[in-house]
Amino acid sequence: MNVLITGHHIDLTPAIREYVETKLDRVVSHFDQVIDVAVILGVEAPAEKEKRQRAEANLRIKGDVIHAESYAENLYAAIDLMVDKLERQVQKIKGKVQGHRQESAKRMPEEEI
Repeated sequence: MNVLITGHHIDLTPAIREYVETKLDRVVSHFDQVIDVAVILGVEAPAEKEKRQRAEANLRIKGDVIHAESYAENLYAAIDLMVDKLERQVQKIKGKVQGHRQESAKRMPEEEI
């Protein structure tokens, strides 16, 4: 799995990189078909003139792309919210994939009465 971490209007420290990678390991442990992850961390200036931290991720899996974005006052909180969103979406897709592996109704043996 390839992890690309970029920063917009922010300096990426090794601590932030390590934090993002450990949090993403939690997501990847649920689903082994992850190809790569692109994370964008940045500082936004909304209308109320407060600087807010933004964390955004695109997770490419086999046949699909999962996108999650979150805003918070603290960068670490924004990363946590983003990872929680990604984890919920990955679990949902994993459930759909595993649900379709069951044998179809027409192939199931008929029970005799």
